[in-house]
Amino acid sequence: MTETIVWLKAKAHGFDNLTSAELDSISDFSLLWSLFESRILNVEGSARAICDAVDRWRDEGTLDAQMLEPELAYFRARYFEGGAVTHHFEHLHLPANALGDMVLAVIDGSNNDDRDRVAAVLIIIFRYRNNLFHGVKWQYKLAGQLENFTNANSALMKVLDRHGALEDG
Repeated sequence: MTETIVWLKAKAHGFDNLTSAELDSISDFSLLWSLFESRILNVEGSARAICDAVDRWRDEGTLDAQMLEPELAYFRARYFEGGAVTHHFEHLHLPANALGDMVLAVIDGSNNDDRDRVAAVLIIIFRYRNNLFHGVKWQYKLAGQLENFTNANSALMKVLDRHGALEDG
């Protein structure tokens, strides 16, 4: 256990209740997001930059919405149930604009456009990033986030494998 983890367990309320899998998924997410933002978003982390990247893949003919279907299914189940958004949806803190509307339409199944499905998955992950790095997730003491970060990490690795030019160093 690192000195930082020992300190957090002693000082940050609730942190000592996290499992090693939860800690690993959050740590892995931090590293994967940083690589994603560098390789995919040209260090411009925003929902608009995500949409620009997805538009580029669509225009190049390299967009593969199917590869993110398991993660999209998870997000749909988490954020939309019984014909309505779940209480988790508001905690994404999506912007009240066209991008937020697009994400909702994908989540509720009324929009199944390949471009929008990929963008919605990545924008949800971007919201996880913002909520983690701006402290919102600490309000929950980081508890209950394992599946969120596991799915986010899976999606980020798939996108980086396909579009990240990792072989370029």
